[in-house]
Amino acid sequence: MAEIKKERVAIFIDGSNFYHGLKTCIGNTKVDFSKFSQLLCGSRELVRAYYYNAPVNQQAFPDIYKDQQKFFGSLKTVPYFVLKLGRLEKRTVKVDKENLIKTFGDDVAKLILEKWGEVITTYVEKGVDIDLAADMLRLAYNNAYDTAIIVTGDGDFVSAVNGVKDMGKHVENANFSDGKGYHIRTACDKFISLDKDFLKPCLKKQ
Repeated sequence: MAEIKKERVAIFIDGSNFYHGLKTCIGNTKVDFSKFSQLLCGSRELVRAYYYNAPVNQQAFPDIYKDQQKFFGSLKTVPYFVLKLGRLEKRTVKVDKENLIKTFGDDVAKLILEKWGEVITTYVEKGVDIDLAADMLRLAYNNAYDTAIIVTGDGDFVSAVNGVKDMGKHVENANFSDGKGYHIRTACDKFISLDKDFLKPCLKKQ
């Protein structure tokens, strides 16, 4: 009698998106990622889990950088878990004062300008989304898994999801049920709701 092979699962975690979802929807950002991966897989075989993020600027945010590096270090000890880091690029945006006044009125616009100034500095993730999409497609092409589970609410991954499905693979979306992520959810074959009951076995104490 032929041996029935277990369904092979690869997990792709959009780290920043997952963190903000935990913070907003669950109120707890501390997760045991080994338990989380097994929770998503169930009785299926976990091939590997991939976690994508970008380190914050050390000079601008020294305390956050220190905590983040400690967190990244802990991820490297998780079995069958791969940490993949992109980068954050600094962007400066000049405030359109006329549009600000038109939108919020003189008094509110004045308060905003006093607090933030006329030039706002932001940081944009680079290399994170493209790495996740490329890995998901490459591993599907190499027949490294049967089912991909993508943990995100970002609709920018829809094309990658469709590409993986076109190679005969299944794709499941794990995300928070907060009304966001409609496009990625409907593109996938199955939706896994990351609510408090589901996540309870893998949440750590704050």
